[in-house]
Amino acid sequence: MKKTALSLEDAKKIAAAAEAEAMCNGWPVVICVVDDGGHLLYLQRGPETQWGSVDVAIAKARSAAAFRRPTKAWEERLAEGRLGYLNLPGAMTIEGGLPISVEGQVAGGIGVSGVRSHQDAQIAQAGVDALAKKAAR
Repeated sequence: MKKTALSLEDAKKIAAAAEAEAMCNGWPVVICVVDDGGHLLYLQRGPETQWGSVDVAIAKARSAAAFRRPTKAWEERLAEGRLGYLNLPGAMTIEGGLPISVEGQVAGGIGVSGVRSHQDAQIAQAGVDALAKKAAR
């Protein structure tokens, strides 16, 4: 099976759509896109966004790519009282990270940080949806 990969063009398209969602709502965030190995492809921080969100966005993107699931999955496990997930190396336990799939394979992840976690996830979803629309054409 041929391995799929995100290009820089893909990462910019994802980030632009995520940024549009954030701006539409007036939400200052950091947007991060990583490849399937968790390596940074693209990162942007709005001028009003706290710098502490940079590392959080990166961790969310890496976690989503590494575990091939939204970071919300780990947040839900913690809410159930399953504290053992706090010891899972590389798992970010806060919503806002999503895996990015290309041709049915996880090719990377997007992480967003800066506002409430469900809002971060909404922004990240806009980025993922933009790439899906491109692939559908």
